[in-house]
Amino acid sequence: MKLTKKVFTAQAKVAGGRDGHVTTANHALDLTLSTPKEMGGAGKAGATNPEQLFAAGYAACFEGALGVAARQAQVKLENVTVEALIGFGQAEDGGYGISADLHVNLPGLAQQQAEALVEAAHGICPYSRATKGNIEVTLTTTTNA
Repeated sequence: MKLTKKVFTAQAKVAGGRDGHVTTANHALDLTLSTPKEMGGAGKAGATNPEQLFAAGYAACFEGALGVAARQAQVKLENVTVEALIGFGQAEDGGYGISADLHVNLPGLAQQQAEALVEAAHGICPYSRATKGNIEVTLTTTTNA
């Protein structure tokens, strides 16, 4: 997919790979990276990793897409939460890959309506669109208060 009009460019710089350091151009992020122990790394306390950063970005973006879907459906949302779980492991082809499980809670809505909004958001969200057909994405929708 080619962009017809780019309205923003995020910039992050990493030195040292998975066990290095990441900063953004505006210095809002200035983080130490560490490979998790489960992946054979040091798992340094207070450090993050690419999967956590991807989870944060996907969850935030998906909630934004939910807002668009809700406005289009003329539905008011309150107290929405999106939790992204990004799995890392061996892929079928012998390489490595990731998976995404999104747990979306839309309190106060009927289950069917909530599921319809989550599906609509999945079609809108740039992260969902970028990963479509590339990684396994599982959506779980709840309506707990």
